[in-house]
Amino acid sequence: MKRLETSPYRKASASGLKPHKFNLSTYRGSPVGYIPRRRRVLVYAFILVCVFWSSSKLVDLSGLGQTLAFFLFSPEVAGPYGEHGGPGGVDILQFVDPLIGTANGGHVFPGASLPYGMAKPVADTLSPAENAAGYVTDDHPVLGFSHLHDSGTGGNPSMGNFPIFVHPGCPDDDFKKCAYSGYDRPVKRVPGSAFASPGYFSINLTNSVKAEMTATQHVALYRFSFPGTETVKLMDDKDVEKGKEKDNTPVKYSPLLLIDLADLSGSRSDGGIQVDDGIVEFELGGGKDGPRIVGQGIYAPSFGSGHYSAYFCADIRGAEVRKTGTWSGQNVTEEEKFLDGPGWGTQGAWIHFKPPKNDTLVVRVGLSFIDGWQACDNAEKEIPDFNFKRVENEARDIWREKLGGAIQVDAEGISEELQTTFWSGLYRTMLSPQNYTGENPLWNSTEPYFDSFYCIWDSFRAQHPLLSIIDPTAQTEMVRALIDIYRFEGKLPDCRMSFSKGFSQGGSNADIVIADAYLKGLGRDSINWTTAYEAVVSDAEIEPPNWGLHGRGNLDSWHNKGYIPWNDDSPNQNGTGPASRTISRGVEYAYDDFCISVLAAKLNRPNSEINKYALRGSNWRNYWNPAQQDMFREQPMSSTGEILQSEFTGFMQPRSPDGSWRYQNTRTCSPIQSMHSCYYDTGLDTYEGSPWLYSFFVPQDMASLISLMGGASKFVSRLDYFHSSGISYLGNEQGFLPTFQFHYAGRPGLSSYWAHRYIPSQFNASVNGIPGNDDCAMGAFSAFVAMGFFPVAGQDVYLIIPPFFREVKIKAREGKGKKKWAIIRTRNFDPGFEEASRAHRWVQKWEVKEEEETEIIHTMAEEEWERIEKEYPKGDAPPTSTGKGVMTKETEEYDTTLDLKKTGEENIYQPGDTKKMKLKNHLQREEKADGKTDGKIKEIPKKGKGNGRIYIQRAWLNGRPYTKNWITHEFFVKGGLLELEVGEEESDWGTREEDLPPSYPVTGGTTGASEAKKDASNLKKGAEFSGLN
Repeated sequence: MKRLETSPYRKASASGLKPHKFNLSTYRGSPVGYIPRRRRVLVYAFILVCVFWSSSKLVDLSGLGQTLAFFLFSPEVAGPYGEHGGPGGVDILQFVDPLIGTANGGHVFPGASLPYGMAKPVADTLSPAENAAGYVTDDHPVLGFSHLHDSGTGGNPSMGNFPIFVHPGCPDDDFKKCAYSGYDRPVKRVPGSAFASPGYFSINLTNSVKAEMTATQHVALYRFSFPGTETVKLMDDKDVEKGKEKDNTPVKYSPLLLIDLADLSGSRSDGGIQVDDGIVEFELGGGKDGPRIVGQGIYAPSFGSGHYSAYFCADIRGAEVRKTGTWSGQNVTEEEKFLDGPGWGTQGAWIHFKPPKNDTLVVRVGLSFIDGWQACDNAEKEIPDFNFKRVENEARDIWREKLGGAIQVDAEGISEELQTTFWSGLYRTMLSPQNYTGENPLWNSTEPYFDSFYCIWDSFRAQHPLLSIIDPTAQTEMVRALIDIYRFEGKLPDCRMSFSKGFSQGGSNADIVIADAYLKGLGRDSINWTTAYEAVVSDAEIEPPNWGLHGRGNLDSWHNKGYIPWNDDSPNQNGTGPASRTISRGVEYAYDDFCISVLAAKLNRPNSEINKYALRGSNWRNYWNPAQQDMFREQPMSSTGEILQSEFTGFMQPRSPDGSWRYQNTRTCSPIQSMHSCYYDTGLDTYEGSPWLYSFFVPQDMASLISLMGGASKFVSRLDYFHSSGISYLGNEQGFLPTFQFHYAGRPGLSSYWAHRYIPSQFNASVNGIPGNDDCAMGAFSAFVAMGFFPVAGQDVYLIIPPFFREVKIKAREGKGKKKWAIIRTRNFDPGFEEASRAHRWVQKWEVKEEEETEIIHTMAEEEWERIEKEYPKGDAPPTSTGKGVMTKETEEYDTTLDLKKTGEENIYQPGDTKKMKLKNHLQREEKADGKTDGKIKEIPKKGKGNGRIYIQRAWLNGRPYTKNWITHEFFVKGGLLELEVGEEESDWGTREEDLPPSYPVTGGTTGASEAKKDASNLKKGAEFSGLN
């Protein structure tokens, strides 16, 4: 996969999207030569600081001078930014490309939406296994335009209810000869015509129709345009099969609009539809104002159990009605205006129009999950005037304020692509969960209701912590919604969509979201923390009948053995669920319990409760098999070849009820071994990741984990190997935190090193610019990295690396009327780091027989990079390698020999005959000539020059030296200035033991003789790492 410098599917603005330099003379409209009063004060203050500085001959007053400078040049005036987050007043929306992630499995929704909006119109494409969000950037045809979607999900296609389709005319001007069903009507799109920006989407079809759409909170608004000629063709001539040219005979221009009751996955089980021509008023009709179609259906969720009802109310303006009717299957009729009853097939209503006066039809679609009345009411209240431009502009203004009002960056010298990657990632974090407040048909409540927590297993790690900083109001409402779901359904969800219970992928991770919210000071007055604590304790103590849908399973063993046996035979199991994922569920249950213990301490619960959950938080130790070796084949995706062993010993492994170990290969479910074998119901003991990956998931006690792995040096070697060998995979969110866990071993520079390897190689501005399902979380990861810190969800800890910008400003929560900022400023900043980051990309492409083609991207190890540079002439662009292997369904074996040859035109290596190179996934070991290791763990030396200025040398917080490699949320609440001086080589900054992030070890465990208890008073003190009491 070759990275696109600029997506061909996104139009550039007239400005060319170039970075802007500051023009201080025009900042805030000040005329040249005029110095405002506040600035005069700042100038005088600067002179005073200089006096302090120059007089410090005998005494070092630099800290005092920096502190004084910080308070004089306060965060509320620092940095000459424009109003909307870009330098020089640049509109940041030009750097938001919703089409990023609409290919390569990203499943991003690129259509029109407000932040957390319910109405989400977009073109739905007939793209098998990819159209989970409706639209995919490929060459499949468009089957309609629907109004409800999720974004970034896996599983089946989600929602896509009530698609509209427009024909510019019908053969022989006969409405019965138009195509109605989802099988017959799809039409190809004009290549490269799709355009998306916040609040707007458009695309051209080869049947001469241009479709545009925008949205309010509950209403989709479409504008369909036609060429205005007397006749039109229904497809492009080049798409007509040879010998069937007569099938593309021009038809009379007389548009026919239809609305189908279907959804994307074909799950409708019941429903009805009615059409009104606008002449005779019917019960939910539009009267004499114009034609209206109303309908409803009952559907199934895409990744869960249950059903939901949805309703629409569509009004059409712009043309006179010729005929109206309905269809069911192949039966198209003008007589029937109403259909009702079971679905499962294609059914709907249609309206045949005279040529529109302005060659445009405007369609307003109100939506509701309550009833048809509310759908119509939403439409009439939110868009009474059918004014497309007004609605589009208002949507853009809302996005502009939501994004630019929270964050501003100094992007001078930074590429358009990196800016687009950053702002687009932030944008995607606000597509879901969706605010369905007022649309919940399940219960009456005064609390907010959010849906599409899809899933918290994905989002708790980055998205929710990000929203806690940039949109704390929305995050607070989401937490209140989670607690309200517990009130009425008895359990917190781990996954929820379409008012239905989704499948739980791992732990009860809403517990982490709730604890994180308390530590970040959210909702102290609006969230009922008594009920919140009751909800998380319910997860920890009460096993529900079906823990595959919410809550936790195997709790009897968890409480008494301290682990979940892979073949749990406890007689006291109270519920059922998939007998799988015992390792991944176990380490997540342990962290869930740790977070409950922290919340208990903060809420001053009894010491016995704090002790209990802290102790269970150490249950991860019961999965640690210190003797487990890391064995693999020389050809990692083959069942043949020499079996090798790396030098790393000790991994999380499954256990039997009697405590004996069961073996799961340490690399299974990683990109280099059986990648797609660890899902919800596949029976293995890890979920969407390998034992290698889950062996790092101990954020509550990294100090103990590092000790078990042999100490800091060996831990660093192991973690570096994890990233360089191809085992790591950032297409799932569990891969995020290991990128930064070098901090815990005193090597924050390596966290920065690997962050710069993953961006832009796996996160960029192309349509396939994210490595996996977006889940509204991939963008949070790339945004955190670019801003220079990453959260440890469930703790008040942010791990610091240098930002990708010269300066980042984040609006502080305690602004009290005037903007106050948390500022991260880079000294000695050099945007040249971008080119160094691009130099380490390695693409493997596997062609799979009878299966869809998959692409795996990972970072090339330093040793491999150096070897290739020696073999091939220098001076060329950084190479990538493309390997072709064949896997058959029968053997599931890969031939991983790469045939490489130099192609001068593109400067990449492609299949050929001149060179051969075997993939090896043990590149970080010292190797002998025969490829075997000498058994020694290679110590990772400090990184030197060649990677750009990406290593922190020194830091200051509010003018005072700051040596910790982490920071707390107080910085983002109260505002302040964090300055980071960077250089080309790793330094000693953040490496001392006292500068490392906190760990909370617990002596003993649930099993074992000692049953030692953590002193609750110490945990309470430890919980006070949040400065928000």
